[in-house]
Amino acid sequence: MSVVPSAADHQRAMAEYGRRAEARARSLGNRGPIRLGPDGKLVPEIVEAYRTHGFFVFQGVLSPEELNELRAELDAVLDRAPVAPDATVDRLGRPVIDLGIRKPPYRWARPLSDPRGGTDANNGRHPAAMAQPDPGAAAPAWTVELLDGNLHLSDACLRLYGHPGLLAAAASILGDDFVPYNEVTFVKEPGLGPSVAWHQDGTTHWTAPDWDEGAHGFNFMTQLYPSTAANGVWVLPGSHRLGKADIKRMVEDNGGSDRLEGAVPMLCDAGDTFMTNRQLVHGSFANSSPDRRITLNAGFFPRRRVLNITTRRLHGAVETYDAARIEARSRLIALAIDARRQRFPNETPFVYRPLAGREDENRWSEAARQSVLKNYNQLDMFI
Repeated sequence: MSVVPSAADHQRAMAEYGRRAEARARSLGNRGPIRLGPDGKLVPEIVEAYRTHGFFVFQGVLSPEELNELRAELDAVLDRAPVAPDATVDRLGRPVIDLGIRKPPYRWARPLSDPRGGTDANNGRHPAAMAQPDPGAAAPAWTVELLDGNLHLSDACLRLYGHPGLLAAAASILGDDFVPYNEVTFVKEPGLGPSVAWHQDGTTHWTAPDWDEGAHGFNFMTQLYPSTAANGVWVLPGSHRLGKADIKRMVEDNGGSDRLEGAVPMLCDAGDTFMTNRQLVHGSFANSSPDRRITLNAGFFPRRRVLNITTRRLHGAVETYDAARIEARSRLIALAIDARRQRFPNETPFVYRPLAGREDENRWSEAARQSVLKNYNQLDMFI
């Protein structure tokens, strides 16, 4: 019978694992501010570093003002969460507020657990379980691990979604007609945050005859607190180019340990954003550290990889994404651009080419909150 490590034992093991990998992570040459050329696209050296390693660390994306707004609004959302999946009060003992959202915004897990590793969840894309240290007797029964639908949960998140530098990066990598996936917040509270077992995000195009390293798009991962080796996401650089990985075999070949050799942590300061290929082998360990991580995810795809594609989503529903579905979901980009324009009038807004000339149809207002934004994530697309 295997011995369940204590949180302290797990923290020590992660510290040693991190020390061996941090220098390697910082030596990759894939970090710096967003830099655009005269054509409004990312400079070639950023594109090349992203394509080589499968991720790039954009530094200084958020101003201190925007960072503080995001932290405050996400804390308010988390404060309203029920203390357990079926609870009627929040952590302060107040009655839970009905947000009027059809898809539940909160997802819970047991502290320091691995809810999906080694199971059939998420179409079985997490085939090997991670270590699950004992959080101790004082830990709560449940912790929020994810918020679903950032854009209708937080106006600051909607404005971030319209960030001109990030959207220019998306157009640089995926083409001007890029389309959305979904937007979620990963919550890794200190000493409580569960793991996300090693996986690759894409599920649809692995056997496509025209498969390439960008077939399943990428995620922006904006960090509201520093991302460390202990609380952050780890990746196998370059694995996005190698096709579908046999992750279970990789763990077996590593002596059964989830601390894979060759992996590096994605390290950054608060206010930085990772651009991460969805085909990278990646995962995160239980957060036995004393440091909080809040990650705002926003995924994007090449339009040609989504149009008229039939796929099974992670919750099992089979859907086909026609042009009307894509346009309806893509309106959120235009809406976010206008919301950001109103909040930051001195910025030059990004022009989203598929909806250029239709800005008046996609103005941010309280009416648009109800007619376009609310329950928008019912239209999320997945490949």
